[in-house]
Amino acid sequence: MAKKLNVIELRHLTNNAYVVKLERDGFEFQSGQFIILNIEGSVNRREYSVYSDENDNYLEVLVREVEDGLVSKQLKKCKPNDILEVDGPFGFFKFHPEMFSSKKFLFIATGTGISPFHSFIRTFPGLDYKLIHGVRLGTETYDHSDFEKERITLCTSGEDNGDFYGRVTDYLYDKRIDPDTQCFLCGNSEMIHEVFDILTGKGIPVSNIFSEVYF
Repeated sequence: MAKKLNVIELRHLTNNAYVVKLERDGFEFQSGQFIILNIEGSVNRREYSVYSDENDNYLEVLVREVEDGLVSKQLKKCKPNDILEVDGPFGFFKFHPEMFSSKKFLFIATGTGISPFHSFIRTFPGLDYKLIHGVRLGTETYDHSDFEKERITLCTSGEDNGDFYGRVTDYLYDKRIDPDTQCFLCGNSEMIHEVFDILTGKGIPVSNIFSEVYF
């Protein structure tokens, strides 16, 4: 049964991306899981990875408003004390560093697929990780300041103002990756399929690759 949670605030990151902050009210989840959100009484629902820390006393999701996205447009109009219905948590993209014998992590995201990784690094400070984040524009960094600067590579496909001009797949082709690295992929299905092939071609075992498809 869906839980009803009050909106605390909306934090705008760009013209079309924002973070919805909700009262947590005892809602439990594990980093990497997703929830289903809708405005109270609305039949339109949408899945969002949890953006916040397992230990925060609030719940956050990162939302990008899309042209035909009924839920993203509705959520953008939320005000403090509005009520959202929250169902979940769901998903098997769970993360805890003690689950793995190797503690070297590679996180690869496109767009708002950065959400679960934001939860990972906030929940488990001190991780040995690299994050490769692919976006179209350099303004779409979505709280990169919460990550360690030297651990992030921003790939921009629409303009040359990131760390690498091109897609994450272009960036990965020439990079050496230790075979014992634990690789997590989150974003569009095309990226995930291409990156999976690149990683396995570099000798990464299939058992070391985990993915969450956003669209």
